[in-house]
Amino acid sequence: MALTVLVVDDDFRVARLHADIVRATPGFAEPDSCASVAEAMRLAARGVDLALVDLYLPDGSGLELVRSLDCDVFVLSAAAEAGTVRTALSRGALAYLVKPFGAEALSDRLGAYRRYRALLDGADVVQQDAVDAAIRVLHGQGAGTRPKGHSALTEQAVAQAVAAAGEPVSAAEVAEQVGISRATAQRYLALLADQGRLDVQLRYGTTGRPEHRFSPVRAGAGPLS
Repeated sequence: MALTVLVVDDDFRVARLHADIVRATPGFAEPDSCASVAEAMRLAARGVDLALVDLYLPDGSGLELVRSLDCDVFVLSAAAEAGTVRTALSRGALAYLVKPFGAEALSDRLGAYRRYRALLDGADVVQQDAVDAAIRVLHGQGAGTRPKGHSALTEQAVAQAVAAAGEPVSAAEVAEQVGISRATAQRYLALLADQGRLDVQLRYGTTGRPEHRFSPVRAGAGPLS
């Protein structure tokens, strides 16, 4: 299921530019846009995964909006004061991009966010390896160190099983193919996704609980695409 995004910026040209970047990034639905705190709160109440928030808004402070929104937030602002950045992050912003920035910078952050969500969504409980991998992915640190007890042969076998499947596969399917436990398969699949070698998708079944599906990264796609 595609992730939903709300663009909050009182400059319609900037809002349109950011919305275009969202549209061009795989895994995201058509974004909504608005130019005020009040409109952002109204639209976010319908359910939003991620808000891209400017701090200079005509009817209030973007910093207060960051704290009020019940969704993940990236701050996109020309405000570069260290205290402002710290406040935004302490109030829950997952990223802070100082304007002006290139389209690639936002696209990369959006791709990282999509992978971060895919690693954490769909499970009632996650192991520490998955938490660490998700945090590294979110902050663009995909090539993290391998956990203690890691087997290069098992990693290779898991990667080969995904490549040979010809379609996105689950941890349970990989576990059966390789002959390891589902938890072990999930750990190695998360590591490979963390390294940018696998793409992660969510498939929703009849129970409403999503399942992670893994596939090789498409040729020509970057690790955060």
